[in-house]
Amino acid sequence: MLNVEAIRKDFPFLKEGRVYLDSTASSLTPDPVIQRMIEYYHDYRANVGRGIYRASQRATDEFEAARERIARFIGAGRDELILLRNSTEALNLIANGVQFKRGDRVVLTIQEHHSNFVIWQRAKERFGLDLRIVNSDRQGFFNLSDFEAAIDGKTRLVSIAHVSNVLGVRLPVKEVAKLAHEQGSLVAVDGAQSVPHTRVDVGDLGCDFFAFSGHKMCGPTGAGGLFIRGDLQERVAPLCVGGGTIEDVGIDYYRLRRGPYKYEAGTPAIAESIGLGAAADYLSSIGMQNISDHEHALTRRMMDRLPEVPGLNIYGPPNAGDRAGIFSFNVQGMNSHDVALALDSAAGIMVRSGHHCALPLMKELLGVAEGSVRASVYLYNTLSEVDLFVDTLSEIAKTIA
Repeated sequence: MLNVEAIRKDFPFLKEGRVYLDSTASSLTPDPVIQRMIEYYHDYRANVGRGIYRASQRATDEFEAARERIARFIGAGRDELILLRNSTEALNLIANGVQFKRGDRVVLTIQEHHSNFVIWQRAKERFGLDLRIVNSDRQGFFNLSDFEAAIDGKTRLVSIAHVSNVLGVRLPVKEVAKLAHEQGSLVAVDGAQSVPHTRVDVGDLGCDFFAFSGHKMCGPTGAGGLFIRGDLQERVAPLCVGGGTIEDVGIDYYRLRRGPYKYEAGTPAIAESIGLGAAADYLSSIGMQNISDHEHALTRRMMDRLPEVPGLNIYGPPNAGDRAGIFSFNVQGMNSHDVALALDSAAGIMVRSGHHCALPLMKELLGVAEGSVRASVYLYNTLSEVDLFVDTLSEIAKTIA
């Protein structure tokens, strides 16, 4: 069971009068993670892999130790984890690194974040891909037969979110991966909204690629990861080449390093990656099951109480057990930005408003081109904060009811 009050002491941002309900966009960062980054700058500030002096050797050791801890956190092998800036960069690497040919099919869903949607629209233009979009119902649920119809022998890759950043619904990744592999297709998963909140094992999911962002899992901005199954790495080209990626260079040739290093051109985000390793340790020490259980309790309270708000339209599954701690909604008669501003002004409650980088979902599935409000919970939120949020939202809604 989570000791939330003890956890909250690790987050200096959580001062009195602040209620942070925007962790789906970016989580807060605890002191133990910040301190590990400060330690790097104070004690061994040097580049990695390029120096024989002690500070550089320690920086390299700490950076590689972070890689190992992060890889273990998602059930990957150390050499299967590429350290990048975020899921967006990771997904772009896949879209540009897989050797597509004209007519190859790529299958997506209507629920994808722009980072897993626009990149494939651009790849369609560049490589002549056949792009197929699988729809869900308005609550976010899919019929597997729709995936069966979309995935065939021409399908080169299926790219799918693990959890929707708008509806909070968990997508059927394992079942889709099985269907895709039966057709000889590769499977990429956008895990930005799952890794921070539940135990992830890429082997159990059966995916070939898995992207995630550190800033959503108590880590710093500018650090994230991409799992590429080890035997695939020789078939996936890097997004950038240069310093750090090279085994040998001559006047008329070059040879790239093997493993994750061929994808990590230039000086990496050293402090940030060390911080991400510390974030993985922090979450592991609390226990991912404990975090999941706590968030589910918050989700139940939220779904029990939101119907009290007059004129509220909430999107996604109606049952708490079918969704993560993400709640998108609109108040009838109010613009989403006005609702967000009112919540902040009235009670210091911070939520997201707008399209949530998911315009196809908002426009085509939900029919709310103007956007929505989105509240989201994490390990440092409390039941009393959920109650304050609903009570404040009710008062705001009553002013126009």
